[in-house]
Amino acid sequence: MTNTIVLEEEIVREIKTLWTGPDTDARTALLKEMVGSVVGLRDLDTDVIDVKILHRALKELRHSFRVFRQYREMKKVSIFGSARTPGDDPNYTLASQLGKLLSQRGFMVITGGGPGIMQAGNEGAGRDNSFGVNIMLPFEQAPNAMIADDKKLVHLKYFFSRKLLLVKESHAVALFPGGFGTLDEAFEVLTLIQTGKTHPIPVVCIESPGGDYWKQLMEFFDQQLLSRGFINRSDLALFKVVYSAEEAVKEIQQFFRVYHSLRIVKDSMVIRIHQQLSQAQMSQLNQEFSDLLTDGQFQQVEALPEEWDEPHISHLPRLMLHFNWKELGRLRQCIDWLNARALAL
Repeated sequence: MTNTIVLEEEIVREIKTLWTGPDTDARTALLKEMVGSVVGLRDLDTDVIDVKILHRALKELRHSFRVFRQYREMKKVSIFGSARTPGDDPNYTLASQLGKLLSQRGFMVITGGGPGIMQAGNEGAGRDNSFGVNIMLPFEQAPNAMIADDKKLVHLKYFFSRKLLLVKESHAVALFPGGFGTLDEAFEVLTLIQTGKTHPIPVVCIESPGGDYWKQLMEFFDQQLLSRGFINRSDLALFKVVYSAEEAVKEIQQFFRVYHSLRIVKDSMVIRIHQQLSQAQMSQLNQEFSDLLTDGQFQQVEALPEEWDEPHISHLPRLMLHFNWKELGRLRQCIDWLNARALAL
């Protein structure tokens, strides 16, 4: 009982300290709102099961953010694929090769932490370069030996929080053949990019040479989605099908050759790039990608005042535009165009 009282007193002190913090600080203001949301649950007579869901998700995400925070500056690639892929499957070998190549090129690898393709990716990358975001299931999902008991392994109860982490912390995604879970993760990533809910990242669909998993899925896209107008032709640029670890790594690295990142500032999209474009290239950009504009033109600018919180990239040139949010597939094509310009600079 004494420990409980001490803990309660400490929580009260922390809340009082929070409440004296300035509302001009975004983090403090948001934390105050979160406390208000929690208190508000009492007035709603919220079911215990609903409170349990919120509590569990918040607790697990808080821990996960802490785990990933110290590796924030490292680029990471999430590897998805079937937990049922056996060790003698060519795709298992390929996933291990991919993990190894990525770690050699300075990337860390994130998997679901389970067996099959996930284990192969962790084995290839090695323990020091691996994360595991494990989902607790009654079968099939015990942590693999490579990541078990590692400080970079987190356990989650809900798929929604697991997928949030796998996308939020990734700079690229590699998809291997798999079942419902793999396809769920694949379409989650593609939907988030296609709708602008997450920034563009390279997505590679990879399998061993001679495989037809992705070929048949592409045929489905063509015959059922494109033909019915459910997706745009440019949406197919959001991912690339490859058949070797070398091709996958090349696609991921090429994505960041000129393109760095983007940010929305008021009503403008700001694309940060590693190299300034020439006048001729700017003219070509405005001509070839005019459909990305709601009005005006692409402009080459310096860092905006609103980007003050990212001083480490303030030196990078910027492209600013009023973006047509219906054209996320074309935005990816524009990024590919920018990266190809590195050959001419």
